[in-house]
Amino acid sequence: MPEAKQDRATRFGSFGGRDDPPRFGSTEVFAAALTVIWVIAIGTFFVMTGGAVSNSGALTAVMTLLAVFLPVAMIWVAVLSARSLREMREEAARLQATVEAMRSAYIQQSQAAASGVKPEVERKIDELAAAQRQTETALATFSSRRDATQTVPSADRRAALAVPEESAGDEQPTLALGTPAEALRPPLAAADFITALNFPESPDDKEGFRALRAALDDRDIARLIRAAQDVLTLLSQDGIYMDDLKPDRARPEIWRRFAQGERGRAIAGLGGVRDRSSLALTAGRMRTDPVFRDAAHHFLRQFDKTFASFEATASDQEIAALAETRTARAFMLFGRVTGTFD
Repeated sequence: MPEAKQDRATRFGSFGGRDDPPRFGSTEVFAAALTVIWVIAIGTFFVMTGGAVSNSGALTAVMTLLAVFLPVAMIWVAVLSARSLREMREEAARLQATVEAMRSAYIQQSQAAASGVKPEVERKIDELAAAQRQTETALATFSSRRDATQTVPSADRRAALAVPEESAGDEQPTLALGTPAEALRPPLAAADFITALNFPESPDDKEGFRALRAALDDRDIARLIRAAQDVLTLLSQDGIYMDDLKPDRARPEIWRRFAQGERGRAIAGLGGVRDRSSLALTAGRMRTDPVFRDAAHHFLRQFDKTFASFEATASDQEIAALAETRTARAFMLFGRVTGTFD
């Protein structure tokens, strides 16, 4: 992004600047020639009349001076007017060229954003997901054997989401078709859940991709991850990036109130996004783009549901860490736009 901004500044930085116009153009040369001719004609007239005008009265002398110098003044006023008009036309041409260049750059960026080319991170995710599906059974066996050595689960290995309790009346007999691979996997750790919601920092972020792959194996968390990925991609088309937002931090108890169902002014502290341009662009697109609006509401529903499950077992430190993720910042942005905190 800084390179793109610098490129735009280089291309459009000359806006308003101009080279000094030449001091003497064809118009100035022509005016100077007319002035010389007029002066020569006046001098010839005085020589031929023998200075008869000088013996006349004061009024006649003033009229004579006006007759001599007024044409010269009019010639140079016309020259200055023509010069100013030429400069205004050149400035208008430069402005038009700058506007066209900016419009062309905007169209190219919009076309590139709207094209079907997947971002590099998304392509990496797809590759890792495909590899995970191919080695599903082996990974499940490895995970079970590794965690079997832990007699007491540590805080880092605690499940990210609370497991819903099943009542005895809801139990149904299962078919003897073998244990699915999902049942053999340990629950996603809270630390991995938080890392996955922040998405990998770069293509070389191995830890981020590992956590993201583990999160995509959980059906409930995968829904939130994909919903967040959709809205982050749509926001990037308008130049809105979560790393540029610096929201005000909210206390963990306010996040817990949100997870427990409170809305409105009671959780107003969660609306810490103050970037006016991002809020205005997001609100405008929510009104005009139905696809964007549907993706935003789907993301908000998934975040609400998943965070409520996460809060049930999370510590205050884990909630504070989750609030710093890109997914949480997107929630704050859409929450402000949709009036969740009003």
